[in-house]
Amino acid sequence: MSSPSHVADTPITQRSQLVETLASGEKPEAAWRIGTEHEKFGFRLDDLRPPAFDGERGIEALLKGLTRFGWTPVEEGGHVIALTRGGASVTLEPAGQLELSGAPLEDIHQTCIELGSHLREVREVADTLGIGFLGMGFQPKWRREDMPWMPKGRYRIMRAYMPKVGNLGLDMMTRTCTVQVNLDFASEADMVKKFRVSLALQPVATALFADSPFTEGRPNGFLSYRSHIWTDTDPDRTGMLDFVFEDGFGYERYVDYLLDVPMYFVYRDGVYHDVAGQSFRDFLEGRLPGLPGALPTLRDWADHMTTAFPEVRLKKYLEMRGADGGPWNRLCALPAFWVGLLYDDAALDAAWDLVKDFSMEERHALRDGVPRHALKLPFRGATVRELAIEALKISAAGLRRRARCNADGIDESRFLEPLVEFAEANETPAERKLALFHGPWNGDIDRVFREFAY
Repeated sequence: MSSPSHVADTPITQRSQLVETLASGEKPEAAWRIGTEHEKFGFRLDDLRPPAFDGERGIEALLKGLTRFGWTPVEEGGHVIALTRGGASVTLEPAGQLELSGAPLEDIHQTCIELGSHLREVREVADTLGIGFLGMGFQPKWRREDMPWMPKGRYRIMRAYMPKVGNLGLDMMTRTCTVQVNLDFASEADMVKKFRVSLALQPVATALFADSPFTEGRPNGFLSYRSHIWTDTDPDRTGMLDFVFEDGFGYERYVDYLLDVPMYFVYRDGVYHDVAGQSFRDFLEGRLPGLPGALPTLRDWADHMTTAFPEVRLKKYLEMRGADGGPWNRLCALPAFWVGLLYDDAALDAAWDLVKDFSMEERHALRDGVPRHALKLPFRGATVRELAIEALKISAAGLRRRARCNADGIDESRFLEPLVEFAEANETPAERKLALFHGPWNGDIDRVFREFAY
């Protein structure tokens, strides 16, 4: 989840500015970049508990330790709550899940280098604090009550609001981790096509990356419980956005959607003002109950855009939001999958041909069924596995045509290898962990921390 926006405090005087904010993301193909974000669970090596924010072995101590690598601290309320370096940042999710928001990079080779460098830096500091990190979609051992809360104003507001609109919002905040990729578009038409393709195929990414089968030390009946959690978090700001597939969809229609997403907060002079559930439309007219007479700025709009949580999110780029967190090689595989599908014209056309006749009911059946069944979910006389294999073939061909090679002449399609292996074996990471749990681990969930830590 984002920190306060760095957009200028330009007053919003007309609705067209909201549309122009989205349109300003348009870039020529030569300027398209890849931004990868991933979250991970911290745990104390001695007792496996999540570290608190403060204290000698806390998350703030970890952030301060990372400054030795040239990261600049960001403070809120006298606490270090984030770091910045170049175009990248390290931020905190509500329960201290550590997130790298990577810089906009040109290819997946650079992405993997960035990820590896970040994990080495974190490991060097974490080792001195007796902390480890785990990549999965859902906290496998600890209860919601066991999770700490980070001292960030927006999280205080969300924590109070979430139980009013869903049953699992607090779990989303404190016990989930994801990997996502942010990708560019050239025009409104290009954005629409990429949005539709990525939204229709988001359940395929969820299936391939499914890695959250445990809750409080026991199997939970799901393969991606993280994905299921989003179905009972807040219906006003989550879901498959059926309107994206309607004729005439574009920036204007997405602005209408965002204006109907209830607000969380307004950030003014270092303070988060609680306006949870109130309307940005009222804000535009100076009638916001929580801040009477106040008018919004483009920074407020940028902040508000981050509070919508659909399966694919539009800002000045498109965010793919369907995947569980995981180990290093899958962190590289997620951007590779989507870059191969969306950054090559022939691949984008082939992907659109694959999904263009999906009905709304089929899209929802995929979204609702994949969290429990993943690759084995029945679909059109076959299963999601066959759909995933076809999508992976299209992606691989797109990456080969991009021909972005490393020093050894190897193109980006190599990063799809773990996903291809899952699809061919018809076995997700979650299913492999379940087999270990019921077999060699003898039901001991603590083994996951030792065997799957970064």
